[in-house]
Amino acid sequence: MKLKTILLGAAILTIPAAARCATDPFMGDWQGSVSIGGQKQPVAVYMIPLDQGRYEARFVGDFSKRGPYLYRLRGQIRDGQFRFMDDIPFDVGRITDATDKGLLLPASLWSGKVTDRSVQGSVAGLQKGEFELQQTQRVSPELGKRPPEGAVVLFDGSSLDQWQTRDGKPATWKLLPGGVMEVNKGGDVVSKEKFGDHMLHLEFRLPYMPHDFGQGRGNSGVYLQTRYETQVLDSYGLEGHDNECGGFYQICRPLVNMCAPPLQWQSYDITLHSAKLGADGKKTANARVTVVHNGVVIHDNFELPHVTPGGMNNTEGEPAGLMLQDHSNPVQYRNIWVKRL
Repeated sequence: MKLKTILLGAAILTIPAAARCATDPFMGDWQGSVSIGGQKQPVAVYMIPLDQGRYEARFVGDFSKRGPYLYRLRGQIRDGQFRFMDDIPFDVGRITDATDKGLLLPASLWSGKVTDRSVQGSVAGLQKGEFELQQTQRVSPELGKRPPEGAVVLFDGSSLDQWQTRDGKPATWKLLPGGVMEVNKGGDVVSKEKFGDHMLHLEFRLPYMPHDFGQGRGNSGVYLQTRYETQVLDSYGLEGHDNECGGFYQICRPLVNMCAPPLQWQSYDITLHSAKLGADGKKTANARVTVVHNGVVIHDNFELPHVTPGGMNNTEGEPAGLMLQDHSNPVQYRNIWVKRL
């Protein structure tokens, strides 16, 4: 260790692929405080799983805000030890020295001992201080929401009778215990019922895919009236772009990224008011949508100027079905119902 430097790579450990497990005890939300240079502040942390058992830790001041990120670290929790370093790009211009063991870059090492899902530790190197974190979990208050009187139940776990493929054939997604259906590479599924103005409730769970990134990580989509896609994607802890969870692809990003970590059930409660047509059949007003993701409003009566890519119906203003996208990732759905307005 040199003043304001750490040995590149010393803070990041790896484990063999065979040691990985299907579930991950440390991914997800953490909260606590960080004190750097004597200045203490509360923090919330997204612990994002990466390939080979590593993590990216993104620190923010408040989970209810998208950013800015206070700190971005990469490292690992292993054998009760928390060891992370600044997530910095490798640039030869940053190298301050070279030794027999490797290169030296300006960075900070965050280290501590994990006990009962909490960690207390110190920050050394470029920055100096201490931190304490406690693992927590934010659960959607809308999970298990029951359909009101008169609602159309599209999926209660018993069968896929309410669904068909794009070309009208029987849906072939997997039926799983616990009232769940899972994408099964059988193509998109579309509800047989069609809807105009309506309110939709559904619950979804993203697969654990730490070795994949971007659009290849837990990708699916909820197409309102088979036209407007509310994105489903493992974008836990990310910036919240229009092509990430809760966004309308190529139209708008969510007000806040409320995506939960993979393997945790999440909820969408979406109210759609259809586009309006004149007597000549031409559109006179755009569709409007309100989306509540895990109990938080992420789109508030937002005006959708056009359809999104990948849908099957561009004729706005006419009733159409709900479509769930097959993007070849094993995303799961349950408790789907619609109330016409």
